[in-house]
Amino acid sequence: MKRNIIITEDGSTTIHIPEWNEQYHSTHGAIQEAQHVYIQNGLQHYREENKAESISILEIGFGTGLNAFMTLLEAEKQNLIIKYKGVEAFPVSAEELEQLNYVGQLNASDKKFVFNKLHEIPWEAETKITNNFQLIKEQKDFSEINEKEAFNIIYFDAFGAELQPELWTEEIFKSMYNALKKNGVLVTYAAKGTVKRALRSVGFDLKRLPGPPGKRHMLRATKQPVIIN
Repeated sequence: MKRNIIITEDGSTTIHIPEWNEQYHSTHGAIQEAQHVYIQNGLQHYREENKAESISILEIGFGTGLNAFMTLLEAEKQNLIIKYKGVEAFPVSAEELEQLNYVGQLNASDKKFVFNKLHEIPWEAETKITNNFQLIKEQKDFSEINEKEAFNIIYFDAFGAELQPELWTEEIFKSMYNALKKNGVLVTYAAKGTVKRALRSVGFDLKRLPGPPGKRHMLRATKQPVIIN
C-alpha cells in the first residue's frame, strides 16, 4: 500500500496513506497530539497519580516510533525507568524513517542515534536503549496480545474505527484490560460513542478529556481495583 510523508500543522511529519485518506498522526500536529494524549494524559498522569518511578508501557501501533521516542525523552527528563513494548503489524521502512523530522522538531539533535536505534534493533529482542529506557518490538496482529497484568499504561494508537473497526471491539479492549495492572490506564485519541461503550463494557472507568489541537475530546480508561466486601 502506497505511503507518503507529509508535514502536519505543527511542522512535524507523519505518514499518509492515500488509499485510505488516513494518517499515522493528526494532521493538526503529530508531536502536539503525542504530547497531549500519550505523554501528558498517559505517562505524566500515571506517574503523578501513583508516585511511580518505574513504569511499563504497551503501545498499540509502534508506527513511526514518535510516541516511544517522546516517552524516552520524558524518562530521561524525569529520571524514570521505562519498560516499553511496541506492537506493530506493518513496520515503517528505512526510507520512510529518513524523511521523518522528529529529532529536529523536538530539539533533540543529540539523540538522533537514539531515535535510529529504536528502529534498528531486532524485532522480538528486548534491548536497553538508554539507562532509562528498555524496548521490545513485536511484529504481530493486535488480537494476538495475551499478557496478563503486565503493564501500567497502554498507548492505544491504532488506525481509526472507521477504517479498522475490528481493532476497537469489546474483544480487543478486554485483552487490553487484562494486560493492565491494577490502576493501569489506557489512553487514546479516539472518543467515539462506540469506543466508549466498548471500553465501559469490559470494566474500565472512563474519563473523557479535552483533545489535542483539532480534536474536541480524547479518552482515558482506568482499570479499577476489585473491591471485595
